Amino acid sequence: MIKPFISAIQFLTILPIGKKGTFVPDKMLPYFPIAGLLIGMLLCLFDLIAGRFWPMPVVAVLDTIFLVIITGALHLDGVCDTADGLYGGAGDPKKALSIMKDSNAGAIGAVAVVCAFAGKSAGIYGLDAHRLLLLMIVPAYARGATLFGFKFLQYGRPEGGTGHIFFHNKMTASSFRGLLIPVVLSFFLGWRWIIFNICFLVLVFVILKFYQKKMGCITGDMLGAMTETIEVFLFLIGAMRL
Repeated sequence: MIKPFISAIQFLTILPIGKKGTFVPDKMLPYFPIAGLLIGMLLCLFDLIAGRFWPMPVVAVLDTIFLVIITGALHLDGVCDTADGLYGGAGDPKKALSIMKDSNAGAIGAVAVVCAFAGKSAGIYGLDAHRLLLLMIVPAYARGATLFGFKFLQYGRPEGGTGHIFFHNKMTASSFRGLLIPVVLSFFLGWRWIIFNICFLVLVFVILKFYQKKMGCITGDMLGAMTETIEVFLFLIGAMRL
C-alpha cells in the first residue's frame, strides 16, 4: 500500500517523497484521490497561513498559485494542450493528437489556462461556509475523476505517451475505493453534499461524453484538463449561495 501511494504523490506533485525505485505506476491509480486529499490538506494549511497576512481576494489567487506550484503545473499543461488540440484540430482526431503533442502553446490553449486560473481563483474566493473542508476535498475529487477516464475511454496513443502505462491494468470497482474518502468527508457539507456529489458525477459524465464525441479516446493531456475542469467547477459550486 505504501509504494503505490508514494508513487501517486510522486506523479501528481513535486513533493520530495520516496526513494529511488519506489515508483510503481501500474498500481498507483486507486491512490490518486488520496494523493489529492494530501494536496488539499496542504492547501488548507497554506490558506490559513496566507489568510493571516493578506485579504481574501489575494489569498484566493495565492491558493491557486499554490496548486499550480505543488502539482508542477501538470494539469494546466494538459489544459493548454487539450484546448489547442480539440479546437485546432478541425474535427480530425489524428490532427488533434498531433497538436497536443506539440510543446508550443497556442492562443486557444493560453486562453483556456487563463480561464481555468480565473475560475478557480473566483471559486476559492467565494468559499465561505465549510471553506477548509472544500479546500481539502475538491483536489481529491478532481484527481479521483480521472479514474473514470481510465475506466471508460481507451487510450489515444497506443504507440506510447504519458498515460500509456496506466491503461495496462483493468480498472475494477475496488480501483475507486480511494474516492470514498472525500465522498464520506463531503457529508459534513450538510444537505449540500447531495448537490455537490450529483454535480461531480454530472461533470464527469459530460466531460467524458465530450471527449468520446470529439476524439473517441483519451490521453494524458485530456486527463489533466479533466482534473483542472472538475477542480474549477467544484470550487465554483462550493461557492454558490444556496
